[in-house]
Amino acid sequence: MDGRATSLRDCVRRALQEDLGASVVDVAADVTTRLAVPADLTGCARLVAKSTGVLAGLDCAVQAFRELDPNCHIDPQRGDGDRFAPGDLVLRVRGAMRALLVAERTALNFVQRLSGIATMTRAFVDAVAGTGARILDTRKTTPGLRLLEKTAVLAGGGCNHRIGLYDQVLLKENHFGFARPASYEEVVRRCVAGQSAPVIAEARDVGEALAAVRGGAAVVLLDNFTPGPELRRAVDAVRAAAAAAGRAIEIEASGGVNLLTVRAFAESGVDRISVGALTHSAPAADLSLLVEGVD
Repeated sequence: MDGRATSLRDCVRRALQEDLGASVVDVAADVTTRLAVPADLTGCARLVAKSTGVLAGLDCAVQAFRELDPNCHIDPQRGDGDRFAPGDLVLRVRGAMRALLVAERTALNFVQRLSGIATMTRAFVDAVAGTGARILDTRKTTPGLRLLEKTAVLAGGGCNHRIGLYDQVLLKENHFGFARPASYEEVVRRCVAGQSAPVIAEARDVGEALAAVRGGAAVVLLDNFTPGPELRRAVDAVRAAAAAAGRAIEIEASGGVNLLTVRAFAESGVDRISVGALTHSAPAADLSLLVEGVD
């Protein structure tokens, strides 16, 4: 089982344990359902869209139902990355009624949250269509849910930035500030020589951006540049320096990016645009889970 699949199952189990107030996932811990609903009753649940959006997190909902009723029958009507509109049937589940009622809120919480991220990501991706720029997420994720939220970004057509502090080097203002007396270029060079992971260097002006190129950075991150002529001049300077050095370098923009500005960032010639809002500000998508009894 890969890391994302393991994270999915662990997150779903923790969510169910939190709701049930128990270390073991057991429908009997739901005092209301245990007292009110017969143990032998079978039901059917339908996950239905109430808004427009892009689906993500369906596997989390499926896992929630299967944790409580391993024998339930799952009939998905949509997959992650699919668009949905009000009234669309997303998923149908048949199984023990107690399990459906216990899993209901956990399943919805995951799908609504992650579909919200996929929907916002798709809006940014659509906004830069035709420019060649890619939309990336950040580490501004819900603690414990990072892999799930980054998977939702992929469902929305975006790309993942580094997963954590271990898989890429990202030199930011504080790193340069506390690395004294080494120069900006020396810090970049030290990190490039110290390991094999890609080095991304944040630059606040053209001088720092050119020092990042000389230091050997794989990505120059132009932070808080104004989109338009200012950013375009910085992009042209970095490209010229990289060409003179015989190197291919990607250019990233971040800071001040929203749906009103992202197109201007993309048209400035950057390769990638990182957007924290994808995961920290996406509103939940509106879906509903309708549970019915069956004979």
